[in-house]
Amino acid sequence: MQLYPLTGFHFLVTFELYPQLPNDLSFQEVSGLTAEVNMDSYAEGGENRFTHSLPVRTKYSDLILKRGLGLVSGLTSWCIDAIENYNYQPVNLVVSLLDENHLPVSSWYVVNAIPLKYEIAPFNAEQSQVVIESLTLRYEYYKNLNLSGAIATWLTPDIKPTQTISVP
Repeated sequence: MQLYPLTGFHFLVTFELYPQLPNDLSFQEVSGLTAEVNMDSYAEGGENRFTHSLPVRTKYSDLILKRGLGLVSGLTSWCIDAIENYNYQPVNLVVSLLDENHLPVSSWYVVNAIPLKYEIAPFNAEQSQVVIESLTLRYEYYKNLNLSGAIATWLTPDIKPTQTISVP
């Protein structure tokens, strides 16, 4: 079991998309696994010193995937078909952070992603750079499939949450 912080350069993205080709798994960068809780303010009658803040819902940002432009890709075809033909087929995907043995140590299950934007980096004759394609996906939510957190809870059973707030 590792006790050091995880590095972010060894990861894998797997789509529940068919056909899925080997180059559909490799990306240069993944960003947008962000969850933010929207709060609603509630002013209590007779209490003028402060307002209560109550959680309302969780907002998720867009997922951005970047990789070198390839020749054939089922993922690119899925994006282009949605954007050009309005044939939107929501797809689930898993982003996994891998260890030195190529095994997932933390994963995020992204639900009902659809293409929002497809971008190809600029071409420049003065620079010899790889052409990067960017896929921006909108999704409903993600679930953290972090098994190491469950192991940490098992190893430290004395630590209990202090307070929970439930909103109907």
